[in-house]
Amino acid sequence: MWWSLVHLSCLLALASAHSKPSFHPLSDDLINYINKQNSTWRAGRNFYNVDMSYVKRLCGTKLGGPKLPEKVGFAEDIDLPEEFDAREQWSKCPTIKEIRDQGSCGSCWAFGAAEAMSDRICIHTKGQVNVEVSAQDLLTCCGMQCGDGCNGGYPSAAWSFWVSKGLVSGGLYNSHIGCLPYTIPPCEHHVNGSRPQCTGEGETPKCVKSCEDGYSPSYKEDKHYGYTSYSVSNNEKKIMKEIYENGPVEGALTVYGDFLTYKSGVYKHEAGDMLGGHAIRILGWGVENGVPYWLAANSWNLDWGDNGLFKILRGEDHCGIESEIVAGIPRTDMYWGRF
Repeated sequence: MWWSLVHLSCLLALASAHSKPSFHPLSDDLINYINKQNSTWRAGRNFYNVDMSYVKRLCGTKLGGPKLPEKVGFAEDIDLPEEFDAREQWSKCPTIKEIRDQGSCGSCWAFGAAEAMSDRICIHTKGQVNVEVSAQDLLTCCGMQCGDGCNGGYPSAAWSFWVSKGLVSGGLYNSHIGCLPYTIPPCEHHVNGSRPQCTGEGETPKCVKSCEDGYSPSYKEDKHYGYTSYSVSNNEKKIMKEIYENGPVEGALTVYGDFLTYKSGVYKHEAGDMLGGHAIRILGWGVENGVPYWLAANSWNLDWGDNGLFKILRGEDHCGIESEIVAGIPRTDMYWGRF
């Protein structure tokens, strides 16, 4: 009996020693802890005076949802470079360089999709068609198929919707670019800024199937469609090949408290509690100080992280980053008259 109790005590102590410490996600204590770990990345303050309800709502991806058919193919037949950046590979495609802002809405699932779709339309038309696919149209009109709008959705369903229903064009908030620009304003992450305060409240905007005043063609005529959509298997080389051949992909990860503080380096979870699922766009890969990474674009505006970008450990499915990769190929026949 006493041996069993001692054995159990040892197991609990061992588990405790290997567990991640917990800090408030927006505390200086968390930042200081990370920067004392001699880790592969550096922490800093990205959020000031914001509600935790806002931060949690940013993580608006429902992980483990409906799966798309897996793309069939092998990665062994291609010689992949050690480093790759889609922004450099397809320099004539301006959307690849763009960092959007989802505002106080859990629309990351729609942003990651709309961003990668925009990139791929340009890539697959050899730079002849540059369009910002509307995250607003996807967020508001996909409905229950995609999830619950600003309260979270499924990236895979977003790509299916692109194939079946199409999406119109639409730029950033107040940009008046495209048919349906984003209508949720950016909010203020930092001190003494001019944007409104970030809150976690607000309903999903209604689906409006008409373009903003002064824009032509019509909503129906402005639609851009996917030819196919698919998932990419949890395989580092296959994901690299997909990006290398077809452009950025949408991925998702489990967000922990320390991710909020990312500033530079290759992110690895060190501390903090789980906050939720989050969708992002993966642009490429590389190696930094011997550590392999994915290069990804977030949708929390340029104030967050490394000018809106981050690197995360590659090849170990860290935080599930390699388990939820989705993508698709645009329909290019509709553009044939343009080039």
